[in-house]
Amino acid sequence: MSQKVRVRFAPSPTGPLHIGGLRTALFNYLFAKKNNGDFILRIEDTDQNRFVKGAEEYIIEALEWCGIPFDEGPGKNGSFGPYRQSERKDLYKQFALELIENGKAYYAFDTPETLDNHRKDHEAKGKTFIYNWHNRLKLTNSLSLSPEEVKAKIENGEDYVIRFKSPENEQLVLNDIIRGEIKIDTNILDDKVLFKSDGMPTYHLANIVDDHLMEISHVIRGEEWLPSLALHQLLYDAFGWNAPKFAHLPLIMKPVGKGKLSKRDGEKGGFPVFPLTWNESEGYRESGFFPEAVVNFLALLGWNPGTEQEIFSLEELVNTFSLERVNKSGARFDPEKNNWYNQQWLQKKSDDELSELFAKELNDNNISVSDTYIKQVVSSIKERAVFVKDFWGLSDYFFQAPSSYNEKAVKKQWKEDTPEIMQGVINTLENVDDFESTVVEEKVKAWISEKELSFGKVMPPLRLVIVGDMKGPHLFDIMALIGKEESINRIKSAVNQL
Repeated sequence: MSQKVRVRFAPSPTGPLHIGGLRTALFNYLFAKKNNGDFILRIEDTDQNRFVKGAEEYIIEALEWCGIPFDEGPGKNGSFGPYRQSERKDLYKQFALELIENGKAYYAFDTPETLDNHRKDHEAKGKTFIYNWHNRLKLTNSLSLSPEEVKAKIENGEDYVIRFKSPENEQLVLNDIIRGEIKIDTNILDDKVLFKSDGMPTYHLANIVDDHLMEISHVIRGEEWLPSLALHQLLYDAFGWNAPKFAHLPLIMKPVGKGKLSKRDGEKGGFPVFPLTWNESEGYRESGFFPEAVVNFLALLGWNPGTEQEIFSLEELVNTFSLERVNKSGARFDPEKNNWYNQQWLQKKSDDELSELFAKELNDNNISVSDTYIKQVVSSIKERAVFVKDFWGLSDYFFQAPSSYNEKAVKKQWKEDTPEIMQGVINTLENVDDFESTVVEEKVKAWISEKELSFGKVMPPLRLVIVGDMKGPHLFDIMALIGKEESINRIKSAVNQL
């Protein structure tokens, strides 16, 4: 029987979730759902010095907002909990000791000062100090000391760490779903610390033990963990466990293409790099992005469906996603393209949904109109909008008469005979009983023909007085919506002002 697909997203609660971390979570989620598997959230909080209050809640809220909630994790206990490493810390020591018993790890008593001196001495000779096979017998550890000396040091309460004993002269052949075969010479590996004197495991040990105990089938994580792959594979081998399959996702690059995307890039470029606001950094949610748009653009950062399709719902992503189609090379972050995705998703929303969102903003501006009216306005302006927050700038003239007029337009459109022409338009409008867009248009155009005027003499100044600028949808649609009385008042007011 093949193993059930179980994947985990394992962030450290050291601050807000970066958009790169969110993409890792998304790819894990898509892979799990595609294969009827489980998506697990594990909080890796063994480094208590870097713990940030509120970070864990932030991570959970971000996943919920994106619509990619976890199946097991803090507050959603499956049978593999607890899901915070700090609550599992009593587990790890027995595994570290097991490695010592099997000759795969050893106690090291070197003080930080001694190691620092070795480092400086190597640097002075133009070398790099690596604690491994070629010098471990010259250092203070349970490989170079007698069992009695080791026992005495531990009983005296001397500080120690437990280090992994990297094999000598071996060629490791590793496999990565995205990158293929990777070969490593074990002689270049250092003997990593697995367990610290404060009773806490390092990331490497805790990570492997947890993945094994939680029966994780696939480890899908960022490229920055590639250098740890050799050690992790060796640890699985040392315990005699089957390793999960590994997939290392490409980095998300700066908009200029070179270098990894950072918070500073967002600040400089005026775009978010976090899903939700954190302190002074605005999030995608608060910038007005739809979660569907964020999920859509993140999925296509480093993954390619193999078709021309660009707009994907979460369900379509689940059905189409495969790790084999994830690229090896970094994916350039494109804020303009992300805005385009939001625009596409905005157009897919119903007028009802968009009207509800816009109504909140109108209330904040103390404007009260009927839901039907808001819906008609939204329907006429939405295709020019990227965000719901653009609606007001695109439609303010539907709710209030212009208090000023675009100067350039006035210079170009307002001629000596314009007031007289506008008076003619007023007279025409006063005689329209059914103030529907098509009816008004027919009457005004008939009057223009009858007076042998050019459309250019009438229509642009008419738009200017109704809207205050040369923008907006079909002019007669605007007039029909604001109504006969308001249209006439706006023309009169402009004639007086201009």
